[in-house]
Parts: sequence; structure tokens; C-alpha cells
Amino acid sequence: MTQPPSTPPVVVSTTPTGITTIIISRPHRRNAVNPSTAQDLYSAFIDFENDSSQKVAILTGSDGYFCAGADLVDLTLEQKRKQEQKQKQNAMASLTTTTTTSSSSSRDSWNNMPVENRNRGPMGPSRLQVKKPVIAAVAGHAVAGGLELSLLADMRVVEEDAIFGVYCRRWGVPLIDGGTVRLQAVVGLGRALDMILTGRPVTAQEALAMGLANRVVPRGKALEEATKLAQELLRFPNGCMNADRNSCYYAAYDASSFEDALKNEFDNGTRVLETESFKGAARFAGGLGRHGGFSKL
Repeated sequence: MTQPPSTPPVVVSTTPTGITTIIISRPHRRNAVNPSTAQDLYSAFIDFENDSSQKVAILTGSDGYFCAGADLVDLTLEQKRKQEQKQKQNAMASLTTTTTTSSSSSRDSWNNMPVENRNRGPMGPSRLQVKKPVIAAVAGHAVAGGLELSLLADMRVVEEDAIFGVYCRRWGVPLIDGGTVRLQAVVGLGRALDMILTGRPVTAQEALAMGLANRVVPRGKALEEATKLAQELLRFPNGCMNADRNSCYYAAYDASSFEDALKNEFDNGTRVLETESFKGAARFAGGLGRHGGFSKL
């Protein structure tokens, strides 16, 4: 399958209600990510964060693929190009001049920025803790760096024939886009190490059982169901939802102790009382939401 020249590698759409959909569109490479695509993905998420009208993002891939990871074909071609360029430079240099070949060219092709959580990673937004909810709609393969991108999301809606896996295990390519950090937080250390050490394929049903998938849906329905889920999230008071979300991530990754996590939860949670909680309590007192009802929120 070839990609029309006019098709950008990352397609972004927004709705007036606040849903941003970010689509990786490189079907000729099974939506594998090269450096320029990584930059586009990163920019798409930064734009989503900075747009106050957008509340929830959906990350997905085109043409029945989520993402096959880093584009190793593109990386190999880039390495070859750099080697040829270096050879030409050496040929033009004096025969008596000693030339040292840099060992960092492969890192330069992808990203050698310091590993800090607001920097662009090799797969793009992989070093971000995105500031608003993200849902991944997974079809086909989410493997290697594609698995890592799916872990950027808070929830994964997965088609019944989807496959997760650390397929880069076969080629000696390490997880450097958060996979060793996020995967164990989502599924537990034992299951994460099973996937990471063996590189084996994990089906949608196994992913559901281990907590990697949050919903399993029929083939071709991931984006539709993820959009419905995003619409559900839009109904809730936004500040309160994000405060609880942020507290979960702080407890998982940043808290120095149980007491620190509780203090962070309380301090940030109480800030939304005046803006949202008291109004919500008044609506409940007026008769809405009784018996666990959600329909009239």
C-alpha cells in the first residue's frame, strides 16, 4: 500500500464540543514513526494541551493499524545516507588527517535530547505526561514503540483482533519511549517483564485480562467506541476530573511516600470545591443523579 503524497503523516481533527482526534497516517509503513512524524505527533499533543476548548484526545492509526513502532527502514536509510556523506567528507579531506566517525549518528536520527518529561522523545510525545485525558483507539498491531505510544493514553479501546507486543526485542532495539516505566505501572511488574523479556504477541483478550486493554470491541469499531467514551467524559465537571486524574499519576510516579500522595490528593482536590463541587452537590440535592443515574448530567 502506498501513501498519497498529499497525505500528512499525522492528521488532527477537533470538534466544537472538545474532542481532538490524532491519527498516525503512514499505512505504507504500518504507521511506523520516523523522526518527522514523531515531531508532528509531539506538536499535535502540545497543541491539544494548549487549546482550552479541547478536553479529551483520542490517539489512533489509519487503515486498520495502530502503530508498528519506530520506522526501522527509515532509520536504516538515514544511517546509510549519513555513512555515505561521511565517506565523501573523508575522501575530500587530506590523506594525512585522522577522521573520527561519530557513534551517536543513530541517536541523532531519532532524538538525543535529555530525558525530561516535556521533551520530545524518539516516538514524539512519549516523554510527556499529557495534561488532559487521552484515549487510545487500537486496531491491528500496537508493537514496540507503538505499544509505548498506546501507554501514553489513560485508557485503551482495543479491537478484538489487535495485538500488543515488544517486537523490537528481536532486533536488539530497546524500549526508550517509556515502555519499561509505564507498562509495569499499568499491568504490574511480573506481567510487564513477561512481555518485555519475551517480546511475545499479546492478544486483545489477554490484554483485557491483565489491564492493558480497558475495552475490547469488534473489528473496525475502536475509534467509534473511543469517541463515545470521550463524549461521556465531556459530561463531567472538567476541573474535578483532571484533579483526580493528576493525583493518580502523582501517586503512581512522583510521590515520595503514601503520606505525600495523600497530601497531594487533598491539596489539589480541595481547590475544585468552590469552582465545581458545591455546585454539583446542589444539583444532587435538587434531585439529579439519584440511584447512580448518569443520564441527566
